[in-house]
Amino acid sequence: MSSGAPVPAISRTALLEFLQRHRLAVQATRAEAAGVQAAVVGIAVTRDFELIFDTLASTRKADNLRRDPRIAFVIGGVGEGEEETVQYEGVADSPTGPELESLQARYFETFPDGRERLTWPGITYVRVRPRWIRYSNYRVTPPLIVELTGAELAELR
Repeated sequence: MSSGAPVPAISRTALLEFLQRHRLAVQATRAEAAGVQAAVVGIAVTRDFELIFDTLASTRKADNLRRDPRIAFVIGGVGEGEEETVQYEGVADSPTGPELESLQARYFETFPDGRERLTWPGITYVRVRPRWIRYSNYRVTPPLIVELTGAELAELR
């Protein structure tokens, strides 16, 4: 039953700025043997809230994503006084051609040294499109918690 109170929100701009301030995230993928695996990755964020990271094709995360493209991230909230996070679930793919070049350009804005990794054998780029985002800010009272799915995510793009 609705209380009639407005649902707390975060603006598109504020959410995008929060994500783009963070260059590292913990990502989790589903392992082959009914487990999960996690790693820290460097991320860049597009204006459409897509995440981009590079990895080697031989890594566990790359193997996991080839079997099951679902992936989750936690962004922010790891330091003292940083009780503000985004939980992000999405679906990964590996773009090619002009689409990859556009995503790489965005990635290299965040990680200029990424150009050096282009020569690494097996380097690959992963794009993740959001399916669910939960923004939590525990530095304010009451805490601000906003979940975005479906139509709300579509409005962000």
